[in-house]
Amino acid sequence: MEENKNSDQQTIIAVDAMGGDYAPDEIVKGVAAATLDSSVQVAIIGVESQIRNILQKTDHHAGQIRICHTDEWITNEDNPREVIRKKANASMILGAQMVGAGDAHGMVSAGNTGAYVLAASMYIPRIEGVRKVAIATVYPTRNVRHRRDIFALLLDVGANIHCSVENLVQFAIMGQVYASDIKGVTDPTVALLNIGKEPYKGGKMLSTVHKVLDELPNVNFVGNIEATDVLTGLADVVVTEGYVGNIVMKTVEGLAETASQLGKYAFKHSLLGKLGLIALSGKIRELKKLTDYSEYGGAPLLGFKEIVIKAHGRSKAKAISNAIKLAAKSHRDRICLRMEMELAHFSQSIENVDLFDTSE
Repeated sequence: MEENKNSDQQTIIAVDAMGGDYAPDEIVKGVAAATLDSSVQVAIIGVESQIRNILQKTDHHAGQIRICHTDEWITNEDNPREVIRKKANASMILGAQMVGAGDAHGMVSAGNTGAYVLAASMYIPRIEGVRKVAIATVYPTRNVRHRRDIFALLLDVGANIHCSVENLVQFAIMGQVYASDIKGVTDPTVALLNIGKEPYKGGKMLSTVHKVLDELPNVNFVGNIEATDVLTGLADVVVTEGYVGNIVMKTVEGLAETASQLGKYAFKHSLLGKLGLIALSGKIRELKKLTDYSEYGGAPLLGFKEIVIKAHGRSKAKAISNAIKLAAKSHRDRICLRMEMELAHFSQSIENVDLFDTSE
């Protein structure tokens, strides 16, 4: 990921050192790596003695790192709603407070997703009018539209269980801005994940979402897509409720792992399988790189006035470094302000029209 070093000198990203499967070692190493090839300033939050011990063994630019000590952190086993009250000084919570107070311009954590969403929602202001934030994640496609970037964006993938018409329309607008400004897609296409392509499918709520998006002049809406088309790349942005989106992404991840296991099985049990796997080895390595979450760092939580990045729980140093740089780029490009402007324009355009009444 390319960085504008001069622009990042005043950008401060808060990093939760204690969240994730490989914390704090890989998190701190990721922070160190980010300081070596960018000028981003990092406020790393966690047990100071552990952080310093790791930094002593790792190349880094010390002037770009500020350590904020706490001896509390949130684990993946913690109940999100309970732990937010019990661990007021947890590293994740302190990071969200820093961003909310203006002491940092964005945040990165690989920790407990539910707690992260709650902590951010408690302390980081949302864009005006946004009632629910969305976790947006990128995934590789067949790229039928021949984009320079073969990745598409899916949101929401788990911040919410169910959503309203207004929530989904806002997700579409924010997703389009993100795909355009951060991923560099010109006039990104937006689709609604549904059980059929017809506008009336999916019940009153989804059919209303379809109607609203279809009438918005600033959204390049291509209609409904079914699950079979998610991986084609017909849509640069796919909008759905968090419950459905989470299932879709877990299925895609499981499919990739299953394909890898089937290849190993064929290699062990047949000569033809061995020859085929050898012949495809180059493409398999290429596919692994494309599906490697460490390449793109993490998933943004869209809807806040500052950028919030959720790194994968299994993130190692490379993924954390890329997540920090993604957060810095998002701040530098004023992505949250762009979303705020687009959502304000949308709100004004439907001010006197009740498009969100889904009652029968």
